Amino acid sequence: MALKKSWVTSANSPETGFPLNNLPYGVFSTGGAARCGVAIGDMILTVDELGPAGIFEAGNWNAFMALGPKAWAAFRAEVQAALSEGAEVRPLVAQAGATMHMPFAVAEYTDFYAGRQHAENMGEILRGTKGLPANWLHIPIGYNGRASSVVVSGTDIRRPLGQLGAGRFGPCQKLDIELELGAIVGTGSRMGQPVSVAEADEMIFGYVLLNDWSARDIQGWEYQPLGPFQSKAFATSISPWIVTKAALEAFRKPTPLREELLLPYLNEQKPGLYDIELEVQLAGETISHTNATRLYYSAAQQLTHHSIGGCPMRVGDLLGSGTISGPLPAEFGSLMELSWNGAKPFTLANGETRSFIEDGDTLTLTGHAQGDGFRIGFGECSGTILPAINTPDWAT
Repeated sequence: MALKKSWVTSANSPETGFPLNNLPYGVFSTGGAARCGVAIGDMILTVDELGPAGIFEAGNWNAFMALGPKAWAAFRAEVQAALSEGAEVRPLVAQAGATMHMPFAVAEYTDFYAGRQHAENMGEILRGTKGLPANWLHIPIGYNGRASSVVVSGTDIRRPLGQLGAGRFGPCQKLDIELELGAIVGTGSRMGQPVSVAEADEMIFGYVLLNDWSARDIQGWEYQPLGPFQSKAFATSISPWIVTKAALEAFRKPTPLREELLLPYLNEQKPGLYDIELEVQLAGETISHTNATRLYYSAAQQLTHHSIGGCPMRVGDLLGSGTISGPLPAEFGSLMELSWNGAKPFTLANGETRSFIEDGDTLTLTGHAQGDGFRIGFGECSGTILPAINTPDWAT
């Protein structure tokens, strides 16, 4: 697939993440009410007059997502036609002057643990062995997170307070990130009704970059026996643009060969991963570079497993992929791995060293799929860490 030409000049640059081939969906404002829009080059097309009448009145994409795949395809074709080379010029808004908002209302949030290298690294760091949990090669492991603390890129993150061990309370001392993709469920399912992997793939509307902020010291104390709780509940950041599944179709890649045969309900009929280059930046410096093909389970497999017991899925459900790490240290998707839990601090270009995140640090995730003379970008997923609030007198 080659670059599709647009009358928007900036959309035809091979460097932009938002060519006509992409057309990601977001919500923005320029001083007034938040509106739904489509990114094209360095501009935004407001979509109030496109699609079914009144579908965007709520100021998010949930009602549109609920229309289903046929409506998604028809709308994408309408927008592409409106922005294609030779079409009538329409008013646009500069991205540089716009404030971005949450593109959809998150119904529920589930985070998975689908990166094998990350799982092996964490095992070696914490238990001294790369051995995976007995179930890991058989099922996508996950936990239910908090939809209430999912925020859009650019939102400052407050360092959390919590229990750090027996009798110890205070600000997190091992604040971390996790480099992930987030899959957005566009159409739901009924309670008691499992969905197949093929059906799950159809239900997924699109993808965002996702940073699962993690308080490692709080996590280490609380996670036995039921898994993460407060160490993950304080914040999750996502990129502001939803990259549709249609825009990524040409970049599908298969999941890895299986050491253990999966049960038939998890088998895929078509490749479920995507060739997406991913980076982590700290203070503008790239500290990690990996690819979404490092995942062991696809979002469709995760969604199928989520529903197999009869759990109903809802429009706007968000599924985190789990940390995406590669086999080399430069490909690790968390500071826990990059610094080996603080045993191997790394040095930035300015001479500063880091093991975990310090107050004032800005962490940014970026990603794109590279085509022939174009790229499918996600925009940035960024957050700056603010100091913890003063410990209340009643807390200690």
